[in-house]
Amino acid sequence: MIVRTAAAIVRQRCPTTASSAAAATSISSSTTRAALATSVPLLPFSAPSSRQQSSAAAATEDDGSGFIGSSKDNQGYSIAGSFREGRAAYLDVSSTTPLDPRVLDAMIPYMIGSYGNPHSRTHSYGWESESAVEVSRAKVAALIGASPKEIIFTSGATESNNMSIKGAARFYGKGGKKKHIITTQTEHKCVLDSCRAMESEGYEVTYLPVQVATGMVDLEELEAAMREDTMLVSIMAVNNEIGTRQPVEEIGDMCRKRKIKFHTDAAQMLGKLPIDVNAMNIDLMSLSSHKVYGPKGIGALYVRRRPRVRLEALFSGGGQERGLRSGTLSPALCAGFGAACELAGDEMSIDRDWVDFLSDKLVKGIEERIPEVSRNGHPEHRYPGCVNFSFAYVEGESLLMALKNVAVSSGSACTSASLEPSYVLRALGVDDELAHGSLRFGVGRFTTEAEVDFLLDLLEEHVGRLREMSPLWEMVQEGIDLKSIQWSQDAHHH
Repeated sequence: MIVRTAAAIVRQRCPTTASSAAAATSISSSTTRAALATSVPLLPFSAPSSRQQSSAAAATEDDGSGFIGSSKDNQGYSIAGSFREGRAAYLDVSSTTPLDPRVLDAMIPYMIGSYGNPHSRTHSYGWESESAVEVSRAKVAALIGASPKEIIFTSGATESNNMSIKGAARFYGKGGKKKHIITTQTEHKCVLDSCRAMESEGYEVTYLPVQVATGMVDLEELEAAMREDTMLVSIMAVNNEIGTRQPVEEIGDMCRKRKIKFHTDAAQMLGKLPIDVNAMNIDLMSLSSHKVYGPKGIGALYVRRRPRVRLEALFSGGGQERGLRSGTLSPALCAGFGAACELAGDEMSIDRDWVDFLSDKLVKGIEERIPEVSRNGHPEHRYPGCVNFSFAYVEGESLLMALKNVAVSSGSACTSASLEPSYVLRALGVDDELAHGSLRFGVGRFTTEAEVDFLLDLLEEHVGRLREMSPLWEMVQEGIDLKSIQWSQDAHHH
């Protein structure tokens, strides 16, 4: 195992090409000094060793495909024996981010020394932990332009989304006058499922379509859907699958003028793009720590105080978090979340420069080296770290299997009975055959150029190979119209 300091990790972010010199030199000395204070053991991304290659070759032969273990006697496709020393290249940052070593530094004292219950008010252990929680609350609030009193710690964005939709609906719908909710077809599943749960309780929900190809909500359609009994509008800030950034400022303004509560899931936006809850007129906002290089298992819900937003608590208990979320908080997780938010605020421009550089390299590489591809999402109003491509005539699940040494996500969901395209891509109007061959790539703070180059090489090789093996490609060669194929669909996504 190799030990790398945080400073070394930060240096790896610096591109070696002249075009990215600005991104490299923008890393401040204070950032480097802070990184030098921490060292953590990491399994490095590296090329296979000669010892491993010769050992594998002794058992099987390399047929030139780049996979060790595909014998010349075996004419079929195989990834047996394909491996690399160390960890796989990680390009799934939209799924979760690695813990920043500096965040771990902030957490450790509250794991082994200051372990008091933050709700114990009778001794120093409790006071110490409570102080850590409140300092962290202030750091989260500062990143979004809120007051610390407006931050409610939760287990993550899923809980925050449930609290926002169910809590607001049950409170404001008590009199029976405000029982209409508006959302979009491309929201996270927890938002859609929460809305369906409220439908079963007698609420009416409008699921707005999004614009074809871009995934943007149509503001005129949103305005037309607003009614006298509309209580809540819930629209995601940055889509977790295609990276499209919704016009939250305009949506917030429309809702404020009509006295409708505006909730947004900002898990994919926090720490990556600027957020000001007051300028954006946001009433409720869901946040997640592990999307911003913090620990898993903690998030937050922003709840506006002026004008006051009321929620009905989802479960009963000790009345912690201003009575909205009972349960003992973890000071270590809170400290980690706070540290992650503080770092994100301090280094947002640096991170953005690096993500822009890697994203441009990835997008240009795919478009220049692989034919018959299309990028999903809005071309301009987007977060560049989330890149979604459709590869024509390739099954996404098969491509994932081929990319054994790269961590990415498929745009389709596999079940035992059928392989269904993503409901988000369907909502964009992407053909089923293209949606089946879609992958999401995520780049971030600790992604390296070497990982992007490695991914591009593998994509170029295996997309071509799989197209030759794909039944879809074969059908096209035979003149079959793929649009005539009826894919099984999950109707509840619509």
